[in-house]
Amino acid sequence: MATIEKALPKRDLLLGLELKAQARWELEKLHEANAPNENDLKNEKYMVTFPYPYMNGRMHLGHTFSVSKAEFATRYQRLKGKTCLFPFGFHCTGMPIKTAADKLKKEIEMFGPLFENYKESEEVVETTTVEASDPSKKKKHGKAAVKAGGGNYQFQIMRSIGVPNEEIQVFADPKHWIYYFPPITTADVKRLGLHVDWRRSFITTDANPYYDSFVQWQFNQLRILQKVKFGERYTIYSAVDGQACMDHDRSAGEGVGVQEYTGIKMKVLLDDLNADEVSSRPLLKDDIPVGNVISSDKFKKVLGDRQLYLVAATLRPETMYGQTNCYVGVDLDYGVFEVNDKEAWVCTERAAKNMAFQGIFNKEKGEIVKLIDLKGWDLVGLPLSAPLCQYKKVYTLPMEGVLANKGTGVVTSVPSDSPDDYVTLMDLQKKAAYYKVQEAWVTPFLPPLPIISTPNLGDTAAVTAVQKLKINSQKDKKQLADAKDMVYKEGFYHGKMIVGEYSGKSVQEAKPLIRDMLIKQGLAFAYAEPEGLVISRSGDECVVALAAQWYLDYGEDAWKADAIDCVKQMNTYGPEIENAMLKTLDWLNQWACARSFGLGTKLPWDKEWLIESLSDSTIYMAYYTVAHILHEGTLDGSKPSKYGIKPSDMTDEVWSHIFTNSPIKNSKIPADTLKLMKREFEYFYPMDLRTSGKDLINNHLTFMIYNHVAIFAKKYWPRSVRANGLLLLNNEKMSKSTGNFLTMADAIKKYGADATRFALADAGDGLEDANFLEKTADDAILKLFTEREFIEEALKNENNLRHGDFSWNDKVFLTEIDKIINECEVQYENMLYREAIKVGYYDLQNARNEYRKATTGQGLTILGDSEVFEMMHIDVIKRFAEVQALLLAPITPHWSEHVWSELLKNKTSILHAKWPETKPTDMGLIAAAEYIRGLGNKIRSAEDAASKKKSKKGKAVPEVANDGPKTMNLFVASVFPDWQEKAIEVLKATYDPATGKLNGGERPLLKEAGLDKDKRVMPFLAMVKKNFESQGQAALDRKLLFSEIDTIQVNMDALRRDLAVLKITNIQVIKTDQVTDEEDAKKAETAVPGQPTYRTF
Repeated sequence: MATIEKALPKRDLLLGLELKAQARWELEKLHEANAPNENDLKNEKYMVTFPYPYMNGRMHLGHTFSVSKAEFATRYQRLKGKTCLFPFGFHCTGMPIKTAADKLKKEIEMFGPLFENYKESEEVVETTTVEASDPSKKKKHGKAAVKAGGGNYQFQIMRSIGVPNEEIQVFADPKHWIYYFPPITTADVKRLGLHVDWRRSFITTDANPYYDSFVQWQFNQLRILQKVKFGERYTIYSAVDGQACMDHDRSAGEGVGVQEYTGIKMKVLLDDLNADEVSSRPLLKDDIPVGNVISSDKFKKVLGDRQLYLVAATLRPETMYGQTNCYVGVDLDYGVFEVNDKEAWVCTERAAKNMAFQGIFNKEKGEIVKLIDLKGWDLVGLPLSAPLCQYKKVYTLPMEGVLANKGTGVVTSVPSDSPDDYVTLMDLQKKAAYYKVQEAWVTPFLPPLPIISTPNLGDTAAVTAVQKLKINSQKDKKQLADAKDMVYKEGFYHGKMIVGEYSGKSVQEAKPLIRDMLIKQGLAFAYAEPEGLVISRSGDECVVALAAQWYLDYGEDAWKADAIDCVKQMNTYGPEIENAMLKTLDWLNQWACARSFGLGTKLPWDKEWLIESLSDSTIYMAYYTVAHILHEGTLDGSKPSKYGIKPSDMTDEVWSHIFTNSPIKNSKIPADTLKLMKREFEYFYPMDLRTSGKDLINNHLTFMIYNHVAIFAKKYWPRSVRANGLLLLNNEKMSKSTGNFLTMADAIKKYGADATRFALADAGDGLEDANFLEKTADDAILKLFTEREFIEEALKNENNLRHGDFSWNDKVFLTEIDKIINECEVQYENMLYREAIKVGYYDLQNARNEYRKATTGQGLTILGDSEVFEMMHIDVIKRFAEVQALLLAPITPHWSEHVWSELLKNKTSILHAKWPETKPTDMGLIAAAEYIRGLGNKIRSAEDAASKKKSKKGKAVPEVANDGPKTMNLFVASVFPDWQEKAIEVLKATYDPATGKLNGGERPLLKEAGLDKDKRVMPFLAMVKKNFESQGQAALDRKLLFSEIDTIQVNMDALRRDLAVLKITNIQVIKTDQVTDEEDAKKAETAVPGQPTYRTF
């Protein structure tokens, strides 16, 4: 946990402002939002929601980053005049709390109620046992699980999040969690200053009977709509928990799904093997004969009369016609597993566990009988009979890179259509002695037999791809991966079978037909496993089980079409989020929605099952609209609100009336109260914005879409979703174990709310990972303190400021303020908060600094005592202070409240203020200001460059006889040189309005205009074309938007001060067409509008 620094005066002053602002907001109930009465004018509304945090600890900075997006949007939209609702709930459903509570029970048994018997050196051992292997049966809890895949006991985790040691024992009751952490989270969130309507808050699970009723209504609706179904299906499964392990039940592997394979049975030809004496067989590693273990008496005894098979998992059953061998990893551990009394299969134990839970073995689900252990070398050289293979006999060969955690550890080899298989086979042929293989096992099977014809890669696609990418060995991993992708796509999308029963059919058509044929003939079987490693919160590695369960039929055609329609009509603030959601919709399929263990709501029609945590959290946003009417003042609904509605009054008929406008016949709820609930829902719904981390796109956000389109009318579908990347802390991944970690409360204590919010806004936007820099938060304290000090001092001493008419500098600054307001509005609308900070704070500060320098001289260093400045204008400073407060109000609301109420003396809170109005921006004035600010810098830079150039050439810089005050003649041109004008006209002729680009055809046009021989033209046009890339057509229109001479004349004193370092005290502005002096003429001839030249003397 980050070290909390000692109190800093500047920070503590800001903390005081924050607490004062929060007290006012709460007293005046400024964060509460209500639907207007029936006869009232309906103000535009804006409803924002954020995934309710899970209540097994305090919110960390990553949560804070995601919720800040919702917070900034809420406060900005309120400034735009909308009635904003930002509710906040607490998620308690699922496995994590129950699992943690169970661990604490065991740890109390082991170490005592205060864990006084724990010794630091004691080794943590997972000893969980599972008596019930059948996933259709409930878990029987063993007496051991003491940790969940991490390095700490649960009581140590509790200590690390600040729970006093003497209180930890009460967390053995899962209910204690759901009452302990929500108040703490509420306090943390309030301290951050979130614009939350706390009347609408609630906890989930059946601990809240109102919410329990709502979720039961939701699932009854889904069942009526035939979206919930029951049946056997593949699911990720925890043997320890005895139930499906969904995304939020996992300590590792969130988002990992089920991968389905075809299991291929390759018969070991034991008679062929045993026809040769063991002593006469070829030798493998350590001079062990082929099949030494397989031919042993011990093996024969355990195998009995069973037939032995090597089983492989393939995604391409249609290619089995091209098998030439199979591969194993020589150093992998294998087992021989009993399938029934007739067969035994060779595979990895991990694969056998998956098979056991899929009912593939003729035993109780989950039961494994291993007959004997084998190493990969024990399998090399075994003769096999492979299904559909065009060879009577093939052999088992060694392969590098066979994985124990993917497939079965046995790999079918089809060198015609697998680059890996082909390259390995070629390696074995070249280096047979090195790999301990016999030529007879390899050479007769080359070249590969063609089985699939493709238009671009021929009849042996793998061979063509390997040659095309110049792959030489198994070590060329990247090229092999590219080749594999190329061959698979070519074969699947364009391939045609040229062998077998389905010759002539496309691969896409033949693939399922061949798979079905193999399975029906007993040559193959359906097999599935997790796509990657999944660890449950109970600590076990999950498998894929074929289990009878209730599931949501995601992926069903009509439902999926509505979900796609919803995503396409939403604002996702860029294509990345939309594409990610559409991609998820493309693959997402049936989802197990219930489990037998944990916390939650019971399925209304089958009380043996609990609705899982990702399924009871899909439409709860609608519940926010009525929660305060049901149980304001209690998170668990233990007391009804002033309206006196009982949980039993909230029947399915009532919920349907509120949310789907169905008629109501019987209700104990008064008609006016029903109207009120209905009005609240219909006013605030749909959600205008849902914010979330990008990790929820693949589950929660997509589930939310599916459930909304199923239950609600189209006008209530979500309007926008904004997802963000994960949050780094100081450029590194947040981790408690490394100490690079901050909770929300830590950050507020260390930096205060506004400085934390400032750094969160600056951390980044989009789906890429963001970066919270503690230095940014630390710097924000100084920035906010200093700016408050500036405004306070300026307004306190307003008699020292100018009054009356506005000067040129006043008008420039006021115009720049308006321009910044408009630019900042664009950033807020697009939820680009880093850019909003850049424009609304940094750009505005820079503009203020330029104004202050021009009017007071602050920032100028070489000035005489006699300099007189016009000073800042009181009304301009007030406008600046007001705008700065408003532009930062979404991000630093406490600071803005202080400036608005205390310094600017507004009687009402800034929460009643509106986004600042602007006038049309005078771009000529902006351009004139940029011109005059840059002019002095260009002259100084030119003088410095000239001096350095002389030094480089070895020329001493001449002594100046009179090093006193100097005069500058500044030459201003009113027209561009004729050759430049003609060249620009040529470039304009190459502009293509359809593409918005220059077509590059200027050379023949330059020749026609007689400019092709002028050496000045091409460099000039190159510069203009480069400007065109950033400025567009404006680069072709070089007409100045302001009077150059008038601008210089008005700012003569400012320019003179800017050039004081050059000792220039007198500046004469001369038009180029009025130059008479010969030396002046040489300098003046290169001047063009906007780029004056000069001579000093």
